[in-house]
Amino acid sequence: MNNNIDVYKKNLYSAVIADTLDSLGYHKQVLTPGLTSLDPNVKICGLARVGLYMPIYHDDEHVNVYEHEIALVDSLKENEVAVLCCHGNKKIAPWGELLSTRASYLKSAGCLTDGCVRDSDMIRKMNFPVFSKGTNPVDTKFRGKMMMADVPGEIGDVRVESGDLVFGDNDGVVIVPSKIIEEVTTKALDKVNSENTVRDEIKKGEKLTDIFEKHGIL
Repeated sequence: MNNNIDVYKKNLYSAVIADTLDSLGYHKQVLTPGLTSLDPNVKICGLARVGLYMPIYHDDEHVNVYEHEIALVDSLKENEVAVLCCHGNKKIAPWGELLSTRASYLKSAGCLTDGCVRDSDMIRKMNFPVFSKGTNPVDTKFRGKMMMADVPGEIGDVRVESGDLVFGDNDGVVIVPSKIIEEVTTKALDKVNSENTVRDEIKKGEKLTDIFEKHGIL
């Protein structure tokens, strides 16, 4: 799978994956617009590791804010994406430069969160893929805590489970359920090849009507 992830990241894009999912009857796999990359030149592509956050309003010796978050990051494997489900809470920034540094060392594929991130300039310099709702300098301490990991969650109105494929670029982020990753990516790669043919025909001046009748692609 690790070699395949590199192929997906190099050759695929969110629109062709979304079209392929549509063709298979999966019409609700694209995250609500608004989760974007810290660097528009950086894609995210890897297998989800889900963490669920809840708001908190205090901190003491019993809260242990970072316990589950640290455990999840330390357990990331090559080409896995930390998917931090904050239920759209932009009052917390559960991801920053130090977690990015650790995740990068582990060859993680990035972080996706519907919360915010901080240390954005340093993360951009690392070229580490991070997609989020925005930036916010606040810590999660006093504000939020990861409560569970590797359980089903929801992000951007899309259900996500650990092992699902996460793919994001400038157009948006799409989630491919684990049970259909091979089918979807195979069909998507085929579609990319077909679109290359269509593009060449368009450049030669052929009519869209004729091209669509021939290939069924636009």
